[in-house]
Amino acid sequence: MVKKMPLDRLTDDDIREILTKYKRIALVGASPKPERDANTVMRYLLEHGYDVIPVNPKYEEVLGRKCYPSVLDIPGDIDIVDIFVRPEFTEEIVDQAIKKGAKVVWFQFYTYNRNAFKKAKEAGLTAVAHRCIKQEHERLFGDL
Repeated sequence: MVKKMPLDRLTDDDIREILTKYKRIALVGASPKPERDANTVMRYLLEHGYDVIPVNPKYEEVLGRKCYPSVLDIPGDIDIVDIFVRPEFTEEIVDQAIKKGAKVVWFQFYTYNRNAFKKAKEAGLTAVAHRCIKQEHERLFGDL
């Protein structure tokens, strides 16, 4: 049986390198609600040594961390922009990631937008699609 190439064309080694090399993550669509995937993923990443900055204009704070209205409002550099918003909003997020100088845009499940993905790649960012950053970390590194 032939293994299907993932949409983003990234190998396990590529994902492993991203998760090892980059530690400062803007999590767009962050939520203080524990039942939300964005909350579970943020908590997991924090527990595994990542510096996760929540982004959501609705909240002042998520998991005890200051929440910013946009990626551009975050002070300092960002490595990964992890997207937890509906596909119709992702182009604006990619524009912010490009302006901010992010290295990676990570489209979580159900957030993929072809135009946004293409725009990220054309700007030189690594674009990860149809994957969960938490699941990929668990799969490649185990729940350390």
